[in-house]
Amino acid sequence: MHIGILQCDDMATAIAKGHGNYPEMYRRLLHKADPSLTFEVWRVHEGELPEQLDEADAWLISGSKASAYDPLSWIRQLEAFIQRLWQHRCPLVGICFGHQIIAQALGGRVEKSEKGWGVGMSFNAVTLQLPWMNPWQDGMDLVVSHQDQVVELPESAEVLAESAFCPYYMLEYDDCFLSVQGHPEFTRACSGELIDAKVQLLDEHVRRAGHASLSAEADDTVMAHWIVGFMRYALR
Repeated sequence: MHIGILQCDDMATAIAKGHGNYPEMYRRLLHKADPSLTFEVWRVHEGELPEQLDEADAWLISGSKASAYDPLSWIRQLEAFIQRLWQHRCPLVGICFGHQIIAQALGGRVEKSEKGWGVGMSFNAVTLQLPWMNPWQDGMDLVVSHQDQVVELPESAEVLAESAFCPYYMLEYDDCFLSVQGHPEFTRACSGELIDAKVQLLDEHVRRAGHASLSAEADDTVMAHWIVGFMRYALR
């Protein structure tokens, strides 16, 4: 399977030195589920988008510092591409910003949450068991780093995982699109560095709680299997 990565940002240089940029992170993550996967990258945040929908078997939208509602031309172009993928039922997975921009492109609403920053490990209940969720488990705990949230769902969205902090944590759209607010590509060490990099943005108790939460294991490998399983299921 050939996966098109729609890259919407670059990791900060200091973090990328130790952990890689987004494309390297996604390759490393998804190869845990299938080492035969191949990848191609489009730097969407620099105005680069595929011309044809069949340039990849399935697509993945990365995280970004940008907000889905920012008045940036590349975000509007990405929304139009998402709508084309939806019209032709091409498999798509969105991560963090990708989760939010898919919802917005299909008629949902994204805003800066009144709950503030989510950092460190998030603990979520899986609310529905689907065929591609193999291995199955009833929780999905992943690193997060976000202030924006999906607050209104598109008509076609179904909630797959939730928490009190983020009720729309993982969504599926008609066996075609999948999105998750967390970052399965981030290690706990990477998350700790991101928390420290946001020290001036975070309340002290949020920073401390975020660091403390990183003592828990992440379900990144399970999520890798779910992403690849979903893509194959959507292509069936």
